[in-house]
Amino acid sequence: MHQTHLPSPTPPVQRLHLSARLEDRIRAAAVKFLRSRGWTPRIEAYVGYGNEGSVRVLARVLLSRPHRRTDLVWNRRGWRNYLTVSAPGEVVRASVTRTDGSGTEERLVTDLPADRDGYVDGMLDVVLAPGWHDVQLATASGAVATARVFVVGPGRRLGVISDIDDTVMITMVPSLLRAVWNTFGLHASERRPVPGMADLYQGIASVHPDAPFVYLSNGAWNSAGNLERFLDRNGFPPGALLLTDWGPTATGWFRSGQEHKGNAIDRLVRELPDVGWLLLGDDGQHDPEIYDAAATRHPTHVAAIGIRQLSPAQKILAHEPPAPSSGRAGTLLGTVAAPGARRTRRPPHGVPTAAGPDGGALARALGRALR
Repeated sequence: MHQTHLPSPTPPVQRLHLSARLEDRIRAAAVKFLRSRGWTPRIEAYVGYGNEGSVRVLARVLLSRPHRRTDLVWNRRGWRNYLTVSAPGEVVRASVTRTDGSGTEERLVTDLPADRDGYVDGMLDVVLAPGWHDVQLATASGAVATARVFVVGPGRRLGVISDIDDTVMITMVPSLLRAVWNTFGLHASERRPVPGMADLYQGIASVHPDAPFVYLSNGAWNSAGNLERFLDRNGFPPGALLLTDWGPTATGWFRSGQEHKGNAIDRLVRELPDVGWLLLGDDGQHDPEIYDAAATRHPTHVAAIGIRQLSPAQKILAHEPPAPSSGRAGTLLGTVAAPGARRTRRPPHGVPTAAGPDGGALARALGRALR
């Protein structure tokens, strides 16, 4: 008896959320208007990372006015970084040079499409030597940029995943009005680092020169350029930025910051399986919970957790009781609640944890926790 095999049904295409459809309509009108005024695409390249067989390239395609003065961009007030219009659907050609042991060079080229928000997030299948490499980016309209990527070599090694706001940069996120002013009102050169944190990170880099650094934040990609300059100006090791888009998503009006950080950690563990990550954050928001959950999921891939403790005054601004000896970080992470304590205990997932109010105290606490 002849049996007819029917084709498998095509899965339905997910309909964009109302917020995303409204955003797309507004963006389409803005793109049409600006292109009619002579605006053209430009590429904003971000720092990426890679392993032995592939590298992750991150960038965004934006519309730019003719004769844009890039020398004025680096030190403008924060709010001006958000006055951008993306160029969705642009195709970015990424190319990188690979050199074999004999000195022969091979140029590998891959086309990466920008998504509906203009973001490019793609993998290039290429074998590169460990260390820093340049990926050249170009659009058909002639826009060019260079994206830096850090390739992690084989073998077990330490890596650092660090929050940004109130971990390396004073933002005062628990105080909404102060955070808004620090983010949108200050010039880039006026942003201040958390005391001692650059020394802590440089100390890690000096002992582990091949350690990848990843700066993971719920901040918007619009601030990426200023963040890179802040890190460089204040002596933090260079590394990949993993930020987020503050606009509507395909499924809702808002996106989850905790989900963004958790998913990013999961992906780093999956793509860089030989790295044992030191997770550094602060207790002003949800870093202790996020890192504790990550250590529970990946106990063999998290080397330690370090939490910068906010001051009692900052705790009050966050509407939390200031409990220096039994606060949230101490209870949840099983850490040293006071910098003078000599020992830490390990939480159920077994990952050593530590806490301190600044980089120096946190370095000492981490040293004790890792003994």
